[in-house]
Amino acid sequence: MSVAQDDGLTRRERQREATFEEITRASRELLGQGAELSLRAVATKMGMTAPALYRYVGSYQELVDLVAYEIDKSATATFAAAADRLPTDDAGGRLVVAVTEFRTWALTNPREFALVFANPIAEAACVRREMNTLACSGHLFTDLMLEVWHQTHFAVPTLDELPAAIRESVLDPLIPAKVEKVPREHLGLVWAYMQGWTQLYGVVALEVMGHMDPRVIESGEMFLDVIRNYAPRLGLGDEMPRLEALMRARIDSAAESAVND
Repeated sequence: MSVAQDDGLTRRERQREATFEEITRASRELLGQGAELSLRAVATKMGMTAPALYRYVGSYQELVDLVAYEIDKSATATFAAAADRLPTDDAGGRLVVAVTEFRTWALTNPREFALVFANPIAEAACVRREMNTLACSGHLFTDLMLEVWHQTHFAVPTLDELPAAIRESVLDPLIPAKVEKVPREHLGLVWAYMQGWTQLYGVVALEVMGHMDPRVIESGEMFLDVIRNYAPRLGLGDEMPRLEALMRARIDSAAESAVND
């Protein structure tokens, strides 16, 4: 005897959710195979007609946004799992292993990385706000930085010390962060979030796109250098030998897995 699902959804809503999951699964398979991602290709892979698929995603951009969000959510679970292998009082360790796992995922899944992090955001203000603030990975990384701040009490600028445009952006941020957890007088922390992401994304994107010497990418030295130079900003400078060892262990493990595969 089957047990009725008590999730508050109607049968039709559950079927719709299942179809969205299938759309995401088919899209990720296409990306993994190096195939073109299009509404027609996804519909064919699902055994549907393109017009039938339009009942769920009305345009190519809607398809990309749906798949990008689901990929980010799934990948973030692996970043969080890496962090959770360390104790909660090791905020620095949790942050660096999570961002190293992010780099590992990006290098292993370059097309998924590009879909999630190199996908232009629509110009409509409401769409831009939603897409800029919902990223699961962004929420994880800013939460982990908040943990570091609570433990190291690293300095953040006051609102008066920030340039006008930055002050406006931290008071009404368009980034994926639970800013309500940050006292108003410490909202300069949001600027630290932005600066950290810019450096992390910059080095990982260059590695993923191959715009760097392959030997440097394989060694992970540029990534490590970026983290090493940013660590003092977070009050983690003295911990870098230990933190670097954690990162190197994951980089070496990923390289060994790639050779064996």
